[in-house]
Amino acid sequence: MRRWAGKAARRWLLLFHRWAGIATALFFALWIGSGLVMLYVPFPALTPPERLARLAPIAWGEVAVAPDAALAAAGVAGVPAAFALEMGGAEPVYRITGRDGSRVTVSGRTGARLGPVDAEAALRLAAGDRPGARVEPVERDQWTVTARYDPLRPFHKVALGDPAGTELYVSQVTGEIALDTTRFERAWNWLGSVPHWIYLTPLRARAELWRTVLLWLSGLAALGALSGLAIGIWRLRLRRRYARGAVTPYRGLARWHHLFGLAGGLGLGAFIVSGWISMNPNRWFASSIPPAGMRAAYAGTPGAIGVDAGRLPDLAGPDARAVRFTALGGRWWLVAEAPDGLRTVASDGGTGPDVATLAEAAIAAIPAGHLRAARQLEAYDSYWYPHEADPRPLPVLRLRFDDPAATWLHIDPRDGTILQRLDRSGRINRWLFDALHRLDLPILTGRPALHDAAQWLLNLLAAGIALTGLVAGWRRLGRSLSTRAR
Repeated sequence: MRRWAGKAARRWLLLFHRWAGIATALFFALWIGSGLVMLYVPFPALTPPERLARLAPIAWGEVAVAPDAALAAAGVAGVPAAFALEMGGAEPVYRITGRDGSRVTVSGRTGARLGPVDAEAALRLAAGDRPGARVEPVERDQWTVTARYDPLRPFHKVALGDPAGTELYVSQVTGEIALDTTRFERAWNWLGSVPHWIYLTPLRARAELWRTVLLWLSGLAALGALSGLAIGIWRLRLRRRYARGAVTPYRGLARWHHLFGLAGGLGLGAFIVSGWISMNPNRWFASSIPPAGMRAAYAGTPGAIGVDAGRLPDLAGPDARAVRFTALGGRWWLVAEAPDGLRTVASDGGTGPDVATLAEAAIAAIPAGHLRAARQLEAYDSYWYPHEADPRPLPVLRLRFDDPAATWLHIDPRDGTILQRLDRSGRINRWLFDALHRLDLPILTGRPALHDAAQWLLNLLAAGIALTGLVAGWRRLGRSLSTRAR
């Protein structure tokens, strides 16, 4: 009975692997090829350096409205989620984001609320007097499909007509440039992020449906990969070899599929299982973005900013391209962004926040625990390290708490921004996803050439498995359909 059950189990394992492979082999091939593209071309985004480079220095002579007056004009209750002064074309503007995600733009010259922005104004804001630029309305497209852009919709897409094929997305709500893309980015992403994440606009626009589809698809693919790894080890013979000393019983294409599986099956299984984990099944892993309640507690309840328009240039400096008004620990701070870096001062003119101030604000943000350790990292380690999509600054302040989630906070000591919330589940996810999927391993991080070589080696082995399996599976499917037709 036991022998019969073992034979039946092996047969069902073979059948499952065969048909799961036929169903998902094309996705394996797409994921592997697109993953290699993503090593070098990320999904389009307006990075902070790109955003800063597009901003003109603040025309301080045009700023006549104080920050408190701008807040009052915006009608935002309490401490806003984001509050900044920058240039919107030729006019200084305050950009204010409420805790509910609402966006308001207030003129720094008159104090009037601005918007919506029409096509002519968007063209002027994005292209200036550049000849050949053109504009078209966009509600949602391939590059603005995610929910993070929802408060800024709809957009004016401004094509600059430059050699790079640059397109800028100007929010009709606020007039700010929310995204830039180039012809190079768009073309390569059709071979990279779009097939890898299955970023088809009609599907991705429905976030929960997209997540469900990917969970089931990647889950089936993971089971197919793991079943193939099990079969490969089971059919391998190193001692009692098959005829003519072969280690595999297969011939032709199946033989190559078996050998590629033995060499790269573990890597392919790790890639696919960690990809499934990235979809956060059953919501096992907490987000690294601090929740709204934590951010509000970290900000505290400060009073008025108390800085008139005439003092802003002295506090921010003449070269500032943006000034962020940040609440931290019940006080207001001004963070001036300039090409040579950040400058943070208190609203009363004092120096920027020190470690004690940041720790005190963080303690208020995590009332369920006590601060157990505070350390300023001067070098990267296993939990704070750069990768292609996130360069991550140094130094960084790490605060460790003993709350039920065992929370760590990584805080930028320059301006007090919480850069990352990492609880126990997040640290587990770091090894289950980042280490296995991105190969963010201590021996490879900080060594881009070695990291890329490891990625290429494992992905080429996985490509051998996927392509041989794809051809063999479709041959099998063709024979089955032909038999049925006869």
